[in-house]
Amino acid sequence: MIEPISPELQKFYDVFEGVDQTKVSEFKDFLEANAVNFNLFKDGSFIERSFPFDMIPRIIPKAEFDHLEAGIIQRVKALNAFLNDVYTEQKILKEGIVPREYVDSAKGFLGEFMGVVPPKEIRTHISGIDLVKDAVSGNWIILEDNLRVPSGVSYPLTIRRAFRHTYPEFFESMKISKIKQYGDQLKAAMDYVNTGGLNVILTPGRYNSAYYEHSYLAKITGATLAEGEDLIVEENEVFLRSYNGQMLRVGAIYRRLDDDFLDPKEFDPESLIGVPYLASAYRTGNVAIMNSIGNGVADDKGIYYFVPQMIRYYLDEEPILSNAPTYLPYYEKDREYVLANIDKLVIKDVAEAGGYGVLFGNRLNPEQREEIIGMILADPRRFIAQEVIEFYDLPCMMNGEILPRKADLRAYVIHGEEISVSMGGLTRYAMEEGNYLVNSSQGGGFKDTWVVEL
Repeated sequence: MIEPISPELQKFYDVFEGVDQTKVSEFKDFLEANAVNFNLFKDGSFIERSFPFDMIPRIIPKAEFDHLEAGIIQRVKALNAFLNDVYTEQKILKEGIVPREYVDSAKGFLGEFMGVVPPKEIRTHISGIDLVKDAVSGNWIILEDNLRVPSGVSYPLTIRRAFRHTYPEFFESMKISKIKQYGDQLKAAMDYVNTGGLNVILTPGRYNSAYYEHSYLAKITGATLAEGEDLIVEENEVFLRSYNGQMLRVGAIYRRLDDDFLDPKEFDPESLIGVPYLASAYRTGNVAIMNSIGNGVADDKGIYYFVPQMIRYYLDEEPILSNAPTYLPYYEKDREYVLANIDKLVIKDVAEAGGYGVLFGNRLNPEQREEIIGMILADPRRFIAQEVIEFYDLPCMMNGEILPRKADLRAYVIHGEEISVSMGGLTRYAMEEGNYLVNSSQGGGFKDTWVVEL
């Protein structure tokens, strides 16, 4: 079902009817000239490709987005409080709001960092909150919280530049909220937690799927783009080896690699992309790491179940935005429901991301169904189950035709001295009709998101 369009919004979409194909080509050429890539690893091969895009934006009235913004900020506040609590006093576990066993068994919980307090007590510096708009209720629903290394923000920023280049008249005649200040907001957040020294964006290198984004963010923030071999830790301080041999102190690192690869002395000793002893510098408070080490416990899809309780516990507020209806096989009552209704549920592996580890019960054959039931019974903590959300399709231009495709929204949140939500976000859409997996890593495309004053 395509999201209904009010007469007030229709005027924004009307400009794309019969769009000049010369303009479309100019738009595409601009993106290709800027090397807007999202690379894939598929069947053991590295595929460098342009990120599929659609020039028809998602359009959200500002009043509607204001409601989203309030709910997202509330959620990020609670998640940051949870992370600070779970790595220090663990009050929420002691009071039984979240089961201790659930946290202790989370793949992303790093008990060796208990007692470490990051600069300014901020752990969720950059969040990507994934939402869909339910076609039944018309409400926005949170699907996932991404608090480790959320990617994708460079794509709406770049496609917005393409719009301004190709269709400057849109921004002269329409009240479209600006997003170009994201770079300034990110720099301000890095400066706020910086312990003294350079701001650095730490990248695994050009073969990473989001390397385009890493270099782009370095450019718009003025931070130094560095790989692991460019950094060295001495006496628990981090330094950048400059081109002329100088050692320049580093005060904040926006890392774009997972915990497992961040420090070969602390985590995977075979990592060639991390920085030896970086974790030690972080422990002693000599460098800010954005996002903080150990945030993966809050990314866990099982912990997602408890976020509404976190909001009530830490903020004494009712959640503004809802979770998808979720069941934890960890609990006997939920497990019985999941096993009895597996054909109509979505089963998710709690430690997976990017659309991996997602199974639709109605697509399983009898053998697959029995296999997943056996896996749930053997390790119920490993899975969650959710009702299928019939979220809206959006109109997408596909090979010259406008066709409906499932689409979500990733909202980007920066937590510095204040918490701000980018006035737009990354709308991702599936390339195939009826496909519910819109993730970029699953081959999905992207479009801009316009927040407009009506």
